[in-house]
Amino acid sequence: MKRLLINIFSRPIFRFAAVGVVNTIFGAGLMFVLYNFAGLSYWVSSAANYICGGILSYFLNKRFTFGVKKRSLGQFLLFAANQVACYLVAYGAAKPIAAAVFASMGRRTQENIAMLAGMAVFTVLNYLGQKNVVFKYGKNTQKGDGTE
Repeated sequence: MKRLLINIFSRPIFRFAAVGVVNTIFGAGLMFVLYNFAGLSYWVSSAANYICGGILSYFLNKRFTFGVKKRSLGQFLLFAANQVACYLVAYGAAKPIAAAVFASMGRRTQENIAMLAGMAVFTVLNYLGQKNVVFKYGKNTQKGDGTE
């Protein structure tokens, strides 16, 4: 059993998923509380999720998921750009689609559904961006020279 767990969590996709569970509990909880209980807008609530969750995600994914040890402002800025791009695409698409598909339901229901759909699309896009762009170089380096 121990060997199976080690094998599973040695793969980046499963590590990313584990970090995602932590991030989802934290970020989605924040987003839905801000939207449904604090009365903040769709955009403010979902953005708070990705700003706060993004900071947590950067540090957890950098070390735990992708094994990157170097420190790099450029990498952090690339991570932030990836987060923003994924957020705008996922949530920008989810809101009008949910409004069209669930037109017979109220605005709050549509936006709650859009936030759930946006989370799913964001997760896929974010993983691809982090794996193939943000943390592609610099694995296991101490000096930040980009060698692998």
